[in-house]
Amino acid sequence: MKAFVFNGPGKKAVEERPKPEISAPTDAVVKLLKTTICGTDLHILKGDVPTCTPGRILGHEGVGVVDKVGNAVTAFKPGDHVIISCISSCGTCEYCRRGMYSHCINGGWILGNRIDGTQAEFVRTPFADTSLYHAPAGAEEDALVMLSDILPTGFECGVLNGKVQPGSTVAIVGAGPIGLAALLTAQFYAPAEIIMIDLDDNRLEMSTRFGATAVVNNKDGNAVEKVMKMTGGRGVDTAIEAVGVPASFITCEDIVAPGGVIANVGVHGVKADLHLERLWDRNISITTRLVDTSTTPMLLKTVQSRRIDAKKLITHRFKFDQVLDAYETFGAAANTHALKVLIEF
Repeated sequence: MKAFVFNGPGKKAVEERPKPEISAPTDAVVKLLKTTICGTDLHILKGDVPTCTPGRILGHEGVGVVDKVGNAVTAFKPGDHVIISCISSCGTCEYCRRGMYSHCINGGWILGNRIDGTQAEFVRTPFADTSLYHAPAGAEEDALVMLSDILPTGFECGVLNGKVQPGSTVAIVGAGPIGLAALLTAQFYAPAEIIMIDLDDNRLEMSTRFGATAVVNNKDGNAVEKVMKMTGGRGVDTAIEAVGVPASFITCEDIVAPGGVIANVGVHGVKADLHLERLWDRNISITTRLVDTSTTPMLLKTVQSRRIDAKKLITHRFKFDQVLDAYETFGAAANTHALKVLIEF
């Protein structure tokens, strides 16, 4: 089968690889129909994720059809149409029993990281019964791909951890795919204001269409001043960091109001300064999290009922034989205006 392979920082290739086989009774092998590229994949290619070693097939999102199952799999059978969760959970370890599936002792975020992932014609998914979801009949596959990772990540790590509430003021630093997913799902809780901060006018325009009440372009470096002016000098109740660079985290520190929450979503590859000399007396909470996908069933219902139009996040479509072009397009988002790129097999 053909697969997209990480061969070290800055090195990538499409290679011929053996089709995966069942290696544990709880495994399933899924034939991919559609997948996508995550910002985390770009972090891997930069060398920011040391757990992902050269030779790994990337990708942790997708929809497909079950090809084979191990003899302990009871919830799925060959031919089933499924959503592949970015998190593999055994369902029985200490962390799984606490709902922290991302820290599953036997799984967690392993697809496209510690084991081969979904940017290939077939993928082996461990713990199939608790790591796959049935795709509803007639559901739009394009939207379902967004449920593998991006929607639960924006919702769990940003909105839930950020304690967004009715009438609150929210700022999302980063209007990329994850930031927009947080914007879409924050609206479940009817905040009074959602301010999007980015450097890209196209993404800020998209943010307005997605429901932002205000947008701030930080090309001039004055985002903090502008947000403080918008909020009467108070700051925001929830600041969601959705980029993964030091400057965006510090922006969150500078705009959060007393009693507020900084919810980190971005993948950080280098250190970011924590200014406790300014925050120590302000009743600030700082949260970090890797998505657990515990909210995926609920989000699936909202997508089915069209409370969220997840397809709006998709801007470009490619066939798998164009996967290198897809990476170039996604990696040059400032020029291509790419949000999510969909890859079809």
